[in-house]
Amino acid sequence: MKSLEDLTEAEILALAIASEEEDSRIYGHFALRLRSSYPASAAVFDAMASEEQEHRDRLLTLYEAKFGPELPYITREDVRGFLKRRPVWLMEDLRIETVRTQAELMERQAANFYTAAAARSRDTEVRRLLGDLAATERHHEERAGELEAAYLTESARSTEDAEARRLLLLQIVQPGLAGLIDGSVSTLAPIFAAAFATQNSTDALLVGLAASVGAGISMGLTEALSDDGAITGRGHPWVRGAACGVMTALGGLGHTLPYLIHDFWLATAVAGIVVVIELLAIAWIRWRYMETPFTSAIVQVVLGGVLVLLAGIFIGSA
Repeated sequence: MKSLEDLTEAEILALAIASEEEDSRIYGHFALRLRSSYPASAAVFDAMASEEQEHRDRLLTLYEAKFGPELPYITREDVRGFLKRRPVWLMEDLRIETVRTQAELMERQAANFYTAAAARSRDTEVRRLLGDLAATERHHEERAGELEAAYLTESARSTEDAEARRLLLLQIVQPGLAGLIDGSVSTLAPIFAAAFATQNSTDALLVGLAASVGAGISMGLTEALSDDGAITGRGHPWVRGAACGVMTALGGLGHTLPYLIHDFWLATAVAGIVVVIELLAIAWIRWRYMETPFTSAIVQVVLGGVLVLLAGIFIGSA
């Protein structure tokens, strides 16, 4: 691999041309992927793709004037430390926040490259163009703001924010909440049954770990295999499955880990406090994201949790 200092001015220009072409294609792909759900943001990326094409044309014009019609073959991978592009466009469920963050990073990296390339260029025309492009890339954040003002009206942004919230609910919150409820409530009975049957913290801990991890795996697989998301729009099945499985395991581990305390009754008291916190957290999430009245959510979740808890204590004490 070469370093930037080893490149000739012809290679620097060729590398810049290839970079602008690739960035234009990336922005075009962002626009394509976002168009159905975020049409206003797609228009922003269409405009940014056009600007990258303009940069490429300026670089090509200068290259032809300086070095002729033949471009040397050089890619990002051939240059040590050259800017890399994280392939977020390959993600199955491309989120608008991820796209905007990636675009900001791309512009910042491009500006850094042009600044470094301009500093070592000895040809005044090449140096001037590279410096101009560095300044342009650094001002692209402002340009992005101008484009958003033109395309992302208040109504359009409101619509896109609502769509983003809907996708968050479908892909993350709902499966995660289902897992948290299952992990927090369904594991209460076996954990507290084992605890009161043995009155031994170690035994309760082992049963709790087994129940929590097992439930996490089971719920994760169930969610992932239940719907591929192609028709329902609920996103990639393994993302939903991971959210559901992890939250299920965490829900059970919350009131399992207090049994690391050797004193059984102290551990049980702490576990009981954790159960209350878990049930309140579930009720809050249902109120915050699922628009369930908070009082109703409290009654439903707490009542169900208490019944399962009492069942476990009763069976374990029998």
